[in-house]
Amino acid sequence: MVSQKFTGNTRSPDATLADPADAAWITRVTASPIDSATATHSGLLKGLSFAVKDNIDVAGLPTTAGCPAFAYTPQSHAHVVQRLLSAGASLQGKTNLDQFACGLNGTRSPYGPVPNALNPDFVSGGSSAGSAYVVATGQVDFALGTDTAGSGRVPAGLNNIVGLKPTRGLISASGVVPAAQNVDCVSIFARTVALAAQVLQACLGYDETDPCSRHVPMLSQALPLHFRFGVPNTLEFFGDTLAEAAFSRSIEQLKALGGQAVTIDYAPLSQAAAMLYESALVSERYAAIQAFFDANEGAVIEPVRSIVAKGRQYSAADYVRADLEVQRLRQVADSMWQEIDVLLVPTTPTHYTIAQMQADPVQLNRNLGQYTNFVNLFDYAALSVPSLMREDGLPFGITFIGRAGSDWQLADLGQRYHHASGLRSGATTQALPEPQTISALTVPSSVRVAVVGAHLSGMPLNSQLTERGARLVGPAQTAPDYRFFALPNSQPPKPGLLRVAPGQGARIALEIWDMPVAHYGSFVALIPTPLGIGTLLLDDGTQVQGFVCEAQALEAATDITHLGGWRAYIASLAKPVL
Repeated sequence: MVSQKFTGNTRSPDATLADPADAAWITRVTASPIDSATATHSGLLKGLSFAVKDNIDVAGLPTTAGCPAFAYTPQSHAHVVQRLLSAGASLQGKTNLDQFACGLNGTRSPYGPVPNALNPDFVSGGSSAGSAYVVATGQVDFALGTDTAGSGRVPAGLNNIVGLKPTRGLISASGVVPAAQNVDCVSIFARTVALAAQVLQACLGYDETDPCSRHVPMLSQALPLHFRFGVPNTLEFFGDTLAEAAFSRSIEQLKALGGQAVTIDYAPLSQAAAMLYESALVSERYAAIQAFFDANEGAVIEPVRSIVAKGRQYSAADYVRADLEVQRLRQVADSMWQEIDVLLVPTTPTHYTIAQMQADPVQLNRNLGQYTNFVNLFDYAALSVPSLMREDGLPFGITFIGRAGSDWQLADLGQRYHHASGLRSGATTQALPEPQTISALTVPSSVRVAVVGAHLSGMPLNSQLTERGARLVGPAQTAPDYRFFALPNSQPPKPGLLRVAPGQGARIALEIWDMPVAHYGSFVALIPTPLGIGTLLLDDGTQVQGFVCEAQALEAATDITHLGGWRAYIASLAKPVL
């Protein structure tokens, strides 16, 4: 057991900052006496550094929740902090937040707005703003946030990092200042999914001192390689065409990993999301800090003050009716799981500058929660992962959502997707490390990939398979539903394979290779547009991952279907012209 009590430097909210980035921290650790048992501890997180959002207790350091008048100094650690210290991690300090965890933008703090890690003119996202910033900039290995309406996901999406919002009750919230206790959960920020999952393993466990802690049956089987993902039937990007285009590209990238897009009705999710602040459910915000708020309302900044005060106007009957309506909407929404394995949404629909947010703090904040507010209300798990960089240099993130207990499944899929993106790590210049096994999950060790052109054995790009440990299984053919083309201006020469209506195509020769799953993502990342990985139907009726091509790219291509395969085409080029 770790017994240290920390001391640190806590800055005053009106302190002049030499660098706006300093707004990410409220208290920095200056001393942490560690007993000899701890010093030799070889726990799961030994050697890793972390920070915690300043609504989470650390013994000896003030807990401010972003409100100096509320501050108190706890004598014991929050349950989750104790578990991290016992696992060998080193605490570096406490981070800035939207006051009382009320906000999704990172500007609602008397300690100053936290800037975006990639462009300081833009918001960091909140309420776990500082935690996301110090992870994105590489100041710590991981950080804790909290998530009620999206505070563990929005900052991740806006700062090019991973945000893991676990199933509620997996991590104890004992020693955490609540925002809305029935739907709160502690969240995890990291630069890789594997580390976020490792931290979750160290944190999770039933805690009888937390009334919301629970035993959750965890799904231990990975999603199938051919999985179905839901996409909302209505999408709102508030005029941000770059975000809209980025999400369309994200859908295609997920298809390339074996996913099949399924349109789902977003109405019940959207209706529940609106209720979090626009119904009697907001009274939980008031109940969380009622005694302090009633005595010190003037110490709470706007618009947090108005939001919390709104909770006073509702009766117990109003709350019961609102809660029942959420349960009804959840029943309607849950029907989507009959058709999909995972839900895909943008983490945020757009980016805002700090100036824009401060000029319209309520509406723009609400916009940032377009795809987040319903998740905890419906008892889902969620994982935000980086997807791509927009043309304006801002990051775009996506969120995978699953039912309670699907955390390890989401981590496995999220890691595959993130490592196939080719992105850098957070706001650093570092490349992503090699993916790691999600140890709590049973996953296939390899994936079968069909190649039809330059990756065939003996062809110029075959080394991209062999250097990843892929093994040739043998030759095969597609079903007779494909047409085959030689792409123009492609070096080395490459073909394009297109599935067509039955009777309009032919069987195309290919090879099946067996590739270690751990290297599959890096292989997919090498595939240039207009090519991608999709699902191919073979002539024996089975399906396999394989190379496909965008239809519009074939307009100027040469149809070589009649040759039956790439080797025959290459051989035809060598024949003398008579």
